[in-house]
Amino acid sequence: MKTIQWYPGHMAKAMGMMRGNLALVDGVVFVLDARCPASSFNPKLKELAGSKPVLYVFNKCDLADGRADALVSALRSKGAYVVKLNATDSGSRKNISAAISKLVEKKREASLSKGQTRTFRFMIAGVPNTGKSTLINLLAGSKRAGTGDKAGVTRGKQWIRLDGFELLDTPGTMPPSFENRRYAARLAFIGSINDDILDIYEIALELLAELSAKYPARLKERYGVSEGSPEELLEGVCKKRGFVLRGGDCDVERGARAVIDDFRKGRLGGITLDGAEDIDGLDF
Repeated sequence: MKTIQWYPGHMAKAMGMMRGNLALVDGVVFVLDARCPASSFNPKLKELAGSKPVLYVFNKCDLADGRADALVSALRSKGAYVVKLNATDSGSRKNISAAISKLVEKKREASLSKGQTRTFRFMIAGVPNTGKSTLINLLAGSKRAGTGDKAGVTRGKQWIRLDGFELLDTPGTMPPSFENRRYAARLAFIGSINDDILDIYEIALELLAELSAKYPARLKERYGVSEGSPEELLEGVCKKRGFVLRGGDCDVERGARAVIDDFRKGRLGGITLDGAEDIDGLDF
């Protein structure tokens, strides 16, 4: 994948805003995509959190598979506090609310022992399109934060008042650069990088290469293809879906968008692209 400029000025501004508001919060909730939690981990945000207690939320678990459970266990073995959920499922509200409250359990007990009650505040952070605003809406029980299926929906900070605590919704923020090309590609797959600056054909080829190596049966079931080069796989997708131009050539642009959309919408089944080797090298 070619080098992509994904750190526009508004992201640098957002990091500054978050840094300035950190003193106002009692803990930080990092929202990760369960399909690629290592790839969607921003080390700069973790660095920003400093000594604040942190909760890692593996969101969109309905789009992942059992491999995500192994990654949850791997992070917990490193001492991280992790929960897995689907923020679009209202049944998850009680569990995530309890998990967030646990971040300040000792601080709350200390306040109560002094006869004091207070409202605790938490910053919700993560890379774009991991579902931060959807998580806030789940906790609120109503649509309080803007959501969307593309990067960059939230551009400014939003304080959301809930029963017992407040949440600071922040813009999705990418690290300034990526040393790991594999992480960058996976962020493109899940929509964390604006599609408008991507070569969709190239991204689809990268995705097909990963799926062919890890989930060939899914490709076979959906498109009737599982072997061959990424270019051959994409041509097979086009023929299966009838994406053929006049003259018989495959409409590879349309096919590429279909593959990416199918992956993002879960039409290929639950998929987890990151493995334990991706988690190991990161400082959660």
